[in-house]
Amino acid sequence: MTLRFVGIDPNTGGEGSPTVWVEEESADLVLQGEEADALLKDLVGSTEWVASHKTGIPAHERVIRIPARMVPILREACDEAERVAEHRDVR
Repeated sequence: MTLRFVGIDPNTGGEGSPTVWVEEESADLVLQGEEADALLKDLVGSTEWVASHKTGIPAHERVIRIPARMVPILREACDEAERVAEHRDVR
């Protein structure tokens, strides 16, 4: 597995900070961020966002929060993931 670093929270203080990578083989986005608080997890887990889709957060998934100031980094990561996917034909 190879990760291509895209960016880190520009307001990082040098410790665990929201970070974005693109995984080279799959073109998946890999995100590190603050785990959502209980209120946000309850909202996400109890709302039927898509009709007939089961509610809840599966045990293998997490809700994370990425700061709005990282939107440009996420855009760059999406563009990079598209380039990797086109090059590797992983769509």
